[in-house]
Amino acid sequence: MSFVSWHDLAPMLPEIFVLCMASLILLADAFIAEGHRFITYAATQVTLLGAVLLTAQGAHGETVTAFHGLFIEDPVADVLKLMLYVSISAMLVYSKSYLQVRGLFRGEFFVLVLFAALGMMIMISAGNFLALYLGLELQALCLYALVALSRDSAVATEAALKYFVLGALASGLLLYGMSMVYGVTGHLDLSGISAVLAHGVKDPTVLVFGLVFLVAGLAFKLGVVPFHMWVPDVYQGAPTAMTLFIGTAPKIAAFGFVIRLLVGGLQPLAHDWSGMLVILSVLSIAIGNITAIAQSNIKRMLAYSTISHMGFVLLGFLSGNLQGYGAAMFYVLVYVLMSLGAFGMVMLLSRQGFEAEHLDDFKGLNQRSPWYAFLMLVVMFSMAGIPPTAGFYAKLAVLSSALDAGYVGLVVAAVLFSVVGAFYYLRIVKLMYFDAPSDPSACGAHADVGVLMSANGLAVLALGIFPQPLMALCTYSIWHSL
Repeated sequence: MSFVSWHDLAPMLPEIFVLCMASLILLADAFIAEGHRFITYAATQVTLLGAVLLTAQGAHGETVTAFHGLFIEDPVADVLKLMLYVSISAMLVYSKSYLQVRGLFRGEFFVLVLFAALGMMIMISAGNFLALYLGLELQALCLYALVALSRDSAVATEAALKYFVLGALASGLLLYGMSMVYGVTGHLDLSGISAVLAHGVKDPTVLVFGLVFLVAGLAFKLGVVPFHMWVPDVYQGAPTAMTLFIGTAPKIAAFGFVIRLLVGGLQPLAHDWSGMLVILSVLSIAIGNITAIAQSNIKRMLAYSTISHMGFVLLGFLSGNLQGYGAAMFYVLVYVLMSLGAFGMVMLLSRQGFEAEHLDDFKGLNQRSPWYAFLMLVVMFSMAGIPPTAGFYAKLAVLSSALDAGYVGLVVAAVLFSVVGAFYYLRIVKLMYFDAPSDPSACGAHADVGVLMSANGLAVLALGIFPQPLMALCTYSIWHSL
């Protein structure tokens, strides 16, 4: 009879802590009165803080495996998890007032967020097909429930149903691809698969078919064309707090998933999957930017913006080298910061009985609140890739890596569509600064939201002026993990 050793448990302490706290909060919330729900909120924030401390304590700059390679703890996992905790914590701060006004400030929201976070942490550290899939499904099931949490909203219920049906289909594609790769290689662990593929296989046809299904499943989770159908509907239909969550933290987990699967396990097939990523990338950048122009709903506009940004992330993987992966990682982290600011501002302008979802709701924001208008301007400039914001440097990094790999035509197309995309971002700036306000009332926020929004916007600006520390961290973590 074998016992689990401390060597196996130590790398998983953050996951174990989040699991225990989520279960404890689930039980304790049943005994907390409706008027004292702030206790559940505080416990959730404490859980995330504890996870930060445990992850930082276990970060030694080296790769550690547990449970015979099922779980991996390395610098990439550490950086992604720390950003994951920060984004979820910021989402909770932004969402607090929004949820209270709409009667959604309930225990199940916080429990679902924590269990979704646990699934994302497992995805980031998975070293095996089974762990990858379990983490993915834990995250996905929680997200489906979160979208449908507003039970009285027909729009949210419809969005959740679309998300669930298409998500189940994508999970099936992913699982089918995994079964094909397992059938050819005889391994479920990613290191074993990589070793077999490095020496060649007898029947590459089945392997390539499996790879197609895997990339299709990954494309859905990233929300890139042509697997993007769910993104605008879910972003628009879900309550803005849930949209903020779906648009930030899962992108970090999806990047971790792609790194583990394509780079950690299927790197010998880079020639095959990079060809698929070229198509996904150029279609996403083109369709995302062009379609966003026609949107009048800002959540739907940001959904198509997300599709184009995920296309840029894929550019970093095309290089097939560690420098490109580092650039893609930097892009994802910057994108999460930008999305937090954009959706946070949408929630800040919303109030009881009013959702600031339309572009016209941003008219004259500079006259109502010059500081918040400036922060939104910084975020929009960053998303458009205008210097000196973080978005400019992020785009420059991934485009440089793709150019070095010889994808000149793709880089030219990406730059041209970025110019097209700048239109709908600058339209928000025009509405804020040059149009008369449709609602003359001043927009205010709680002190914690105001401070966090300011820090969020200034971080986007600071990372554009001084990108080297974060870029160096991303490059370091990639070089010492893969």
